[in-house]
Amino acid sequence: MASEEASLRALESLMTEFFHSCTTNERKREIEELLNNFAQQTGAWRHCLFFLSNTRNEYVMMYSLTVFENLVNKMWIGVASQDKMEIRSCLPKLLLAQHKVVPYFIRNKLCKVIVDIGRQDWPMFYHDFFTNTLQLIQSPALAPLGLVMLKTTSEELACPREDLSVARKDELRKLLLEQVPTVLGLLTGILETYWDKHSVIASTPPPSPTSGESVELLGNLFQGSQYSKLLCQPMATLDNDSQQLCCLVLECLAHLFSWIPLSTSITPTLLASIFHFARFGCDLRTKAKTGSFISSNSSSSNGQLNPGTMPPTSNGGGRNGQQSEGNKVDRARLGVLAMTCVNELVSKNCVPMDFEEYLLRMFQQTFFLLQRLTRENNAHTVKSRLQELDESYLEKFTDFLRLFVSVHLRRIESSPQFPIVEFLALLFKYTFNQPTHEGYFACLDIWSVFLDFLTTKIKSRLADRESVLNRYKDALVLLLREVLNRIQFRYNQAQLEELDDETLDDDQQTEWQRYLRQSLEVVAKVMELLPSHAFSTLFPVLQENLDVYMGLQQFIVTTGTSRRLNISAENDCRRLHCSLRDLSSLLQAVGRLAEHFIGEIFAARFNDALAVVERLVEVTCYGSQTSLYDLETAVPSVLKPDLIDVHAQALAALQAYSHWLAQFYGEVHSQNQSQFINLITSAIDASSPLITAKVPEKLLLSACHLMVSITSTVRPVFLVTFPAVQNIFNLITTESQTHRLPQEAHMLVCRALSNMLLLPWPNLPENEQQWQTRSNNHTSLLAALTREYRILRGTVNITPRQPDLNNMKAVIQQTLPVLRDIVDSISGESTKSRQICYQSLQESVQVSLSLFPVFIQQPDVTDEMLAFFLTLFQALRVQMGVAFTGQIIHTFLSMFTREQLAASILQEGSAGCRVVQKFLKILQVVVQEPGQAFKPFLPSILSLCMEQVYPVVAERSSPDVKAEMFELLYQILHQNWRYFFKTSVLTSVQKGAAEDTMENEAQFTAAMQAFGQSFLQPDIHIFKQNLSYLESLNSKHKLYHRKLFRTSMLFHFINVLLQVLLHKSHDLLQEEITVAIYNMASVDFDAFYSAFMPEFLNGCQGVDTSQRAVLARNFKLERDLPSFTQSVQRLVNDLRYYRLCNSSLPTGTIKL
Repeated sequence: MASEEASLRALESLMTEFFHSCTTNERKREIEELLNNFAQQTGAWRHCLFFLSNTRNEYVMMYSLTVFENLVNKMWIGVASQDKMEIRSCLPKLLLAQHKVVPYFIRNKLCKVIVDIGRQDWPMFYHDFFTNTLQLIQSPALAPLGLVMLKTTSEELACPREDLSVARKDELRKLLLEQVPTVLGLLTGILETYWDKHSVIASTPPPSPTSGESVELLGNLFQGSQYSKLLCQPMATLDNDSQQLCCLVLECLAHLFSWIPLSTSITPTLLASIFHFARFGCDLRTKAKTGSFISSNSSSSNGQLNPGTMPPTSNGGGRNGQQSEGNKVDRARLGVLAMTCVNELVSKNCVPMDFEEYLLRMFQQTFFLLQRLTRENNAHTVKSRLQELDESYLEKFTDFLRLFVSVHLRRIESSPQFPIVEFLALLFKYTFNQPTHEGYFACLDIWSVFLDFLTTKIKSRLADRESVLNRYKDALVLLLREVLNRIQFRYNQAQLEELDDETLDDDQQTEWQRYLRQSLEVVAKVMELLPSHAFSTLFPVLQENLDVYMGLQQFIVTTGTSRRLNISAENDCRRLHCSLRDLSSLLQAVGRLAEHFIGEIFAARFNDALAVVERLVEVTCYGSQTSLYDLETAVPSVLKPDLIDVHAQALAALQAYSHWLAQFYGEVHSQNQSQFINLITSAIDASSPLITAKVPEKLLLSACHLMVSITSTVRPVFLVTFPAVQNIFNLITTESQTHRLPQEAHMLVCRALSNMLLLPWPNLPENEQQWQTRSNNHTSLLAALTREYRILRGTVNITPRQPDLNNMKAVIQQTLPVLRDIVDSISGESTKSRQICYQSLQESVQVSLSLFPVFIQQPDVTDEMLAFFLTLFQALRVQMGVAFTGQIIHTFLSMFTREQLAASILQEGSAGCRVVQKFLKILQVVVQEPGQAFKPFLPSILSLCMEQVYPVVAERSSPDVKAEMFELLYQILHQNWRYFFKTSVLTSVQKGAAEDTMENEAQFTAAMQAFGQSFLQPDIHIFKQNLSYLESLNSKHKLYHRKLFRTSMLFHFINVLLQVLLHKSHDLLQEEITVAIYNMASVDFDAFYSAFMPEFLNGCQGVDTSQRAVLARNFKLERDLPSFTQSVQRLVNDLRYYRLCNSSLPTGTIKL
């Protein structure tokens, strides 16, 4: 005894020293080693039992419990049965004796250790494990402890970790499911008892009218059910202990609901009890004697009430008139936990028939709460009520509404007992009174889901489309109006000014942009359902703001060379700022709706669309003519960006209608075109004056994008004749470096001009396309754009000096992106367009090829050149012809030496690395080309891949180069299968696939080994990509059935994939790996079960013969995928479990 006492003191001092701030890391390591050695000793648990009973040192307690936890989870199989009995007996006694005096985290840890023992031994050796927990719950004094045990049991036994065999996991779940009705009955009893015990007694006067007014609102929802009466009772007033206990019950229920199936064990009484407590979240109130509710959250009361007005609490204790913040938080927590329980139930999509009625009842009860949340009275607006509530409670409630609409609305919507329209009215109030932006976004998401549901329903029921729409029309009209109001400063300035419009989030948008985008998505979805109404709501608002903008002309004052906006009063400037911001948002809204005027409904909505486009053309012309972006203003930091933004958004909105203009052009091509020509003329007049380096870039880019859309989507035949277009042509072809447009704008204008000359005109036959003239014009355009670039050809044989080299690099990096963009924009077009494009480019391509060797040591330039060649190969390889393409490939293959490739690849993320990636991409395009033209290059491409690139990347991560290399390898195999397998159709019919005629076997084997090697490496993206490549080769070419693969590779691949599952290194791909194993095994199931499995199990380390036999017996000889998948999962789980058990046995243990 004395020695144990001494050991305890020594341990306490060690622990205190370990956690002391002055202890060095070296000393900590020494102490750690001492403690670990002690824990490994046989019988250390006895000392730990003494320590737990006799110490108050928290560190010592935690250490002792960790020793027990380790013993139970890792060494239990090797503990003597007598010792196990002693431990099972002592630890629960210790828990009962000490649970009130030890800290809660020690109590929880001790509970977990006892539950861990139950996980191993219940019911066979620890038959009273669960009954003990139930008895604790039924004992008033020990109920909290019982509930902690119950929750821990649910966590550890229902979804156990992998340190159990699958058979034991199944057994535990079955045992727990048998106990569920009893457990739920007990928990229901506790909630009911505490609610009844603490409810205000029947003699209390009726509540004031403000609390009862909402009962009628959805009267028909409840059909006079007993639950409506229950939910209208005043709130219970719980003391602190009762609150804590009810919190524990609700925590248990939330975890139980996460895994138990929906069934009649979840009784109406239990649901009603949970909803009683859910009210705590929306009724943060304290009952006064008079029967009126006083908000415990209101700032006026400061949590203080007149002590004289408080009723005595039901347990006989008096209140001192103080309601602590902590108590309010606890009451809110009850509400949060109750809603967590509800959400666990509602999140289940699989609802048995006999549970549907319960579900309806749950929704009725929740909407009663929604009424309470959104009711108004004299003291509170809805918004101020929601602001007072606990944030977590509101989040949970919004989660509930989202789950209801997304998962269950289709079930409930047609029920006569569910008034969907009244529900939408409540959701509307709830949405537009949210206290935070995040809350509002979450509610908009709910409306989006609802609108999608409605759109789908209408499409599937076209016959009664009108009756469905009429049912919801009022709700949709209100929603549209309110969402539009919310994006306007005119109605919502205070909130909108809080939004950040500078910091970009992960989606590269600011908070303001996200707010606007989500709002406009809802507007667009309503527009799809109610097009004419949505238009008649939006257009007048737009007109109103446009009138302000168009009226600014009268305030422009010109003095000498400067022009200023003569509006300087602070109030006027503020109003103008708000109006311009609103106009910008409404222009985006109008642009977003463009898709709802085209296609089948073009004719029906023609007049509305025409009105919009005419107005947009007018506004953009006005903005460009008056040059509002160039004005001096009283508040330049605010008004100037506003004026630029409105102008840019008007151009962008007009661009959005380019598809409508294209359809208009198609409809009127044989009739009077004057209306169409006027629109296009005005659009060009609006955008062309802005195409100059003097214009702010935001506006310049909007104008360029509009030009691109007109030339690529609308393609008017008369465009090239416009003087404004001729001027742009001259600007681009004669521009000097000093007046050059910014690079992006320059590229867009070049693309627009090139499109105008290359793309076929719609509605005209081939002989009227004027290809010859257009070809000449395109050649002269590209000659001008590449003037400086083509001069570089003369410097190929001269070693340039550094300044000249820098100039050459600048010319290359300015010219090639433009050429690449032009080629890219016609890649999907007709052969004629591509022919003309290549003729114009031919000289530049040859210049690029001759410059390539000069810059091979300059990765940034090589990167640009290869990007250009990649685009050429993707879009114009047919036009380039076999001979020239071959010359290019030959040049590349000879330039990229092994040393060059190695040096580039080793600099991960560098320009050199990107060069290799693009080179491999070019080769991918080459090997995919059908026909025999490029087949002669296959051996050298394969050799480069396997002998030069692969050895460098094999043992390194190099993810980017690896991904491209393996894709190249896949494309070689897939597109050139007959390079390896010469089987003709006739022989495969006559002899089956067994008699493959193999060629280039060594290269095929090397490629397969490379794939196999990649499965042994940690990069999950490469693993996933390569697994999908193998599966694709199997589905398209029967890879796994080929004789060479089947006889010498198949089992190796299955083995590697099973080992990956065992090591859990790529767990995210479990499903894909299992399917691949199945596909490989299914080539010859007999061989898999009779040869592979015994061999695999015999090679497994860390398991004994009897365990191998069990593993083999449990792997059922199934041939369907679901059963096979289960067998694989069971094998992996049980093999890991056996290894864990065996590794934790004491040395010298004899296994029977």
